Order: sequence, then structure tokens, then C-alpha cells
Amino acid sequence: MSALFSIALWLGAIAVAAWLFRRLGQYASDNAPRFRDMSYGVAFGYVLGVAAIVWLALAYVASLSSDTAVANKFFFLGMAINGFLVFAAAAWVFRWLGRKIGTAGTRKLFRAMPLTASFGVLIILIYAIFSVFAGVIAPYGQDEILQGVAANIVPGGDPNLGGNPDFPLGTDQIGRDIMSRLIYGAQNTVGIAFATTLLAFFLGGSLGFLAAVVGGWTDQVLSRGVDVLMAIPSLIFALLLMTIASVWSSRLGIPLTVFMVLIIAVIDSTRVFRLARAVGQNIVVMDYIEAAKLRGEGMGYLVFREILPNATAPLLAEFGLRFCFVFLTIAALSFLGVGIQPPLADWGTMVRDSAAFINYAQFAPKAALTPLLAAGAIALLTVAVNFVVDWMLHRSSGLKE
Repeated sequence: MSALFSIALWLGAIAVAAWLFRRLGQYASDNAPRFRDMSYGVAFGYVLGVAAIVWLALAYVASLSSDTAVANKFFFLGMAINGFLVFAAAAWVFRWLGRKIGTAGTRKLFRAMPLTASFGVLIILIYAIFSVFAGVIAPYGQDEILQGVAANIVPGGDPNLGGNPDFPLGTDQIGRDIMSRLIYGAQNTVGIAFATTLLAFFLGGSLGFLAAVVGGWTDQVLSRGVDVLMAIPSLIFALLLMTIASVWSSRLGIPLTVFMVLIIAVIDSTRVFRLARAVGQNIVVMDYIEAAKLRGEGMGYLVFREILPNATAPLLAEFGLRFCFVFLTIAALSFLGVGIQPPLADWGTMVRDSAAFINYAQFAPKAALTPLLAAGAIALLTVAVNFVVDWMLHRSSGLKE
């Protein structure tokens, strides 16, 4: 009750401050239009924003306090602010370099790129580098149990807090290097998600364009089949099929990861089918499609040479969104134990295996970082891809800032 009372008290103070801000602004500016026409809601938003910034600044200072109890209370908030500042600076430098270095086309692209898109492209590039060169970058193997090294070493490398400078991100419950597993997790989780998304787009896009061009019974059969699949919640459906596949995997000698890729690709191809069919139906009635048909062009030419090039923009944007959904679905299935299987390192599995360390967040926050490292890697890539997709949608829409 005291917490609710405090929140209500602060909101009341902000409401009063917003009213005073608007009145004083009107008086001080001689009733200038920017204050005269300002609604109370806008004034409340300004004051609330300033209050939030002030609170964040005070909380950040508290996270640097010499008092351990106070610093631990704001430890994660301080880390989040540090991360935000570092990534914002890195995105700005990356965009500045992109405007100075490269071809005329890339420099023009970076000049039109907002800071959020620059951040997204930078993060995607970093993840791609770690995915491709994981074997070179990682100091240890993804399933290598380090001999003579303690398990559950705390991240941070401080021996006084249970860390080890040789393992800055610590070790897991059986003595494997977490940094190496995070790097290999990028290769496995992101690589498998990318391959799954490509397969989903090949299936859904091809069938969607086929339904749009042929129409008739072909369109009806494919569309109704897709409707049936989309009526079932995707995560529950994937979990059910993966449970069945786990039985057949051992009998057939096929890795469960292969079944996972096929199952998620088929489920997500239904969403791609709907988009490809809708876009294809708008393109197939164009005059140049009719001209191609009169020339006697075949189905392959119509789909891949006429329709696909004109549907690239929405499909690319959908590819980014689908990749996020596939990526999160794989992480969720791995967290539930039916996704990517050992010895492959996977971020969803890492979160599950170290979830118990969250209990130490109040009095030993660095110990609680272990599950948050993999969870943060998942969240960071998801945000980055969405930033890039938003920018691509804005560019393809033709809207101006």
C-alpha cells in the first residue's frame, strides 16, 4: 500500500508541476503560441519526461555509491545506462565513418540513416562476425569442460567476489567458459534461425506467388490449408510437433535440430504465404504481367522475373520480422528443452540452465548476470533487427522526415 501511495503522490506532484509549467510558460513568454496552444497532456508529458531523466541520473549516481547495499540496489539499472551510452556512441561513430568511408552509394545510404538504424546495422554486423568466426574468436570450445577450473565462477573477474580474471564472464554449472558458449551461441542460434527463415520464405513465398498467379482451385486449396495451420497458436503447435519429433529423432538417427528447422519453417511459411499472395495479387493484374503472358512466358519467368522483383521491399521487411519471430521461437523451444540440443551451445538453453542465479540478484547482482548475458544477447539482436526493419519500411513507403 505504501508503494501505491508513493506512486500516487509522485503522479500528483507531476500533475501540479505540469499545470504550473504551462501557466508560467504562458506568462513568461507573453502567451506565445507554443505555450498558448499547448494542451495539458503535452505539458504533463514534458514534466514527466524531465522527472524520469532526473530519476535516472540520481539512480545512476546511486549505482556508483561506495555503499554496497545502495550500489547493489541500482546495479542493473547502472549497467543498462552504461550499455545505452556505449551503444549510442558506437552507433554514432559507425554512422559517421559510413558517411566518410565507402562508395558513393554507401555514403549516401549512411547520410539518410537514422541513429537507430545505424545501431541496428552495427549490432547485426557484430553478431554476423561472431557467428562466422566463432571458432577463431572463442577462447575455448563450446562444450569444453575446463579441467582444474571451478564451476559457477561469477562474472566480472573480481576474485574478492568469486570471480576469476581468466574468465571475465565466469563459468557455468559444469565448468564451461560462458564467454565461449555465448560466442558459439551466436553461431548456432542465429545461424539456425537465419537458415530456418530462408527456408520459410522459400516455401511461403513460392506457394504464395503460385496461388496469386494460378488462382482458382490451387489458390483455394493452398489458402484454406494455410488458414488451418494459422488457426493453431504457433508456439504451442511447434512444441507439440517437437515433442513428437523427439521420439522419432532417436529412431531415425536424425538430429532433433533438423526436425526443429523443418517444423518452424513450415509453421512460419504460412505467414509468408499470406503476404506473398496479397502482394502477388496486386502485381499480377498489372499490364506488364499480361504482356508477359501474351508473349508465352512460363510460370517460373512470371514469378521470379516479374513478380518477385516488384515485391522485394515488403518481403525484405517481412524477412526481418520473421527472423525475429523464428529466433525467439528457437530460444523458447531451447529453454523448454526441445530446441537446439547439447553439445551445441544455445542462448535459450543457457538461460534455462542458469535461471536459478536470478535469486542472488538482491545481494550478489554479479552472480545474477549469468542468465542475463544470454537473455540480453537475445533481446539486443531482436531490438537491432526491428530498428533496421522500421527504417526499411520507412524508406520503401516513400515517406519523408
